[in-house]
Amino acid sequence: QVQLVESGGGLVQPGGSLRLSCAASQSVFSVKAMGWYRQVPGKQRELVASIATGGSTDYADSVRGRFTISRDNAKNMAYLQMDSLKPDDTAVYYCFADYVGAYRGRHWGQGTQVTVSS
Repeated sequence: QVQLVESGGGLVQPGGSLRLSCAASQSVFSVKAMGWYRQVPGKQRELVASIATGGSTDYADSVRGRFTISRDNAKNMAYLQMDSLKPDDTAVYYCFADYVGAYRGRHWGQGTQVTVSS
């Protein structure tokens, strides 16, 4: 069984920064991609950022240049550095990991709330 646990959410003022972390219970060496989605009430979950095994990254247009995704395979961790936050970034952020092999499939974290408000 794979468990993903997010941390680092909270309340921040516009222009501020937060760093989200995602800890995986199983080795991420067999993860072909991991990253974050976000969701606000009444809207579909949207992809924020992802990082592949080789390190290639993908970002939503709305966050490109402000957010940076990274992963540490040795620690089974992924990170999302969020800078220049805007009120529109307010959402629940969900970590995901696409495993291959024994744990094949997409796994999700429980979500962490990010609120950007003055």
